[in-house]
Amino acid sequence: MAATKLRIAIGQISSESNHFVSAPCELSMFRHTGYLLEGNDVFDLKGSGTEVSGMLGVLAVASDIEVVPLLAARANSSGPLSEDCYRYLRNELIGRLRHALPVKGVLLSHHGSMAARGEDDPEGDIAEEIRRMVGPSVPIIITHDLHANVTRKRVEAANAILGYERYPHDDVFQTGERAARLLLRTMRREANPVIGHAKLPLLLTAFNASTAWDTPYARLMQAAKAMENERGILSTSVFFVGSYIDVPDIGCNALVVADGDAELAVRRARALAEIFWDRRREFQVETLSVAEAVRRGRRLEGGPVLLLDTADTTGGGSSGDGIGLVKGLLETQVGERCLAMVVDPEAATACAHAGLGAELRIHLGHKLDPVWGKPIRVTGRVVRLIDGQFQYSGGILGGRWATMGCSAVFKIGSIEILIQTYPTYDWADEQYRAAGLDPHTAKFVGVKNMMNFRFGYRNIMKGFYVLNLAGPTPPDMSMLPFKRVQRPVFPLDNGLKEVAARVSTSRPLFG
Repeated sequence: MAATKLRIAIGQISSESNHFVSAPCELSMFRHTGYLLEGNDVFDLKGSGTEVSGMLGVLAVASDIEVVPLLAARANSSGPLSEDCYRYLRNELIGRLRHALPVKGVLLSHHGSMAARGEDDPEGDIAEEIRRMVGPSVPIIITHDLHANVTRKRVEAANAILGYERYPHDDVFQTGERAARLLLRTMRREANPVIGHAKLPLLLTAFNASTAWDTPYARLMQAAKAMENERGILSTSVFFVGSYIDVPDIGCNALVVADGDAELAVRRARALAEIFWDRRREFQVETLSVAEAVRRGRRLEGGPVLLLDTADTTGGGSSGDGIGLVKGLLETQVGERCLAMVVDPEAATACAHAGLGAELRIHLGHKLDPVWGKPIRVTGRVVRLIDGQFQYSGGILGGRWATMGCSAVFKIGSIEILIQTYPTYDWADEQYRAAGLDPHTAKFVGVKNMMNFRFGYRNIMKGFYVLNLAGPTPPDMSMLPFKRVQRPVFPLDNGLKEVAARVSTSRPLFG
């Protein structure tokens, strides 16, 4: 008679939220910019670069394991989830788990800085409900983006929380693998994970926080990973936090998972948090006007030179409708070939109706989230129309297809603008290439992200400049009108000098 297999439930609801954009995140955002898979359709993620794929790969080779797929949902960053969107996703995940009980382990994958209308901590809400359902003896392990805002509620509900180790995010698959391996070790009583968590009153832009170059954050991550060689330490994470959620309990944080020793976990987490605090001023960013960036870029031989509109980062929740870069290029009367992009469904539709080769005058930009600027009126020619489908070459959505929706390339003099219907996550230059635009041949290329360009353009860019433009993902957190954040917090309160991290811990499963 065959032995009964151990059942492990896998679920994911992942989106980074931004309280400073106008539109809430609806289910359509998951379907258009990421994925929404229910039940056995979760297995469609096999072979992708996602956390869930990493989990499935590890569990597939364990002959005594049966995977129970719940729900896998990922969306590009946007506003907080609407009440209907969150209710649907939560009910599907929780309902499928309830129907599948009993299980011997639970793996969850969340961004970690998600918010919903009426719920500041949806990931904590879900983890708390799952703990209530499965009881105290079933291990729950959660993966998070390294920009997670880890909360006490999550710490107390889970047995381990593991963050990405690299930024740009090219290790999400491996993070899923690490979580699945730790869960198997825990279920087999080879490990007894307990969390130590330390949170700081610290909100920082992530621009200078790459782990791929010599940055203060890279050195901090190296110190964290060195702790994993210490006796009794199972995992370490340093979370930079998604700084665009306006909730009371927010801040950069350090987390250590120890083997049955809560005191050790807290002590080492506090040590990491103190290092983080001491380096807080090293993350400041120099910004330039478009005109100054163009002037400096002209001194560099060849191209492309990247003009970074980090304040309109779709990967941080922006709607992507900022037109400040194009406005600045037009005012500068730039003659070199330039590429830029904007999300403007109305303009994309107008181009499609006018047809290829048509010349027309349109209002462009700042229609989805007008608080950050006004549309500009421009005259140009439609040089390309596409359906907007493209495939990600890497990162958190590596291998997955997404859509910009009906899109057009609109040419104004030497500037070619990719006008999109839907905002999509920026990894490399996939959107431009899907529209037949080659960044290699441009002098200036507009990019709306603050980190992934270092990966996607690393072999071709001649330089980059951060632009001083308004938007919901600025290079300085003090530019945002926070109302609910617990004060004081750096850099909103620049005089804050000494600080004690707020600590929390989980309990060991055994003993």
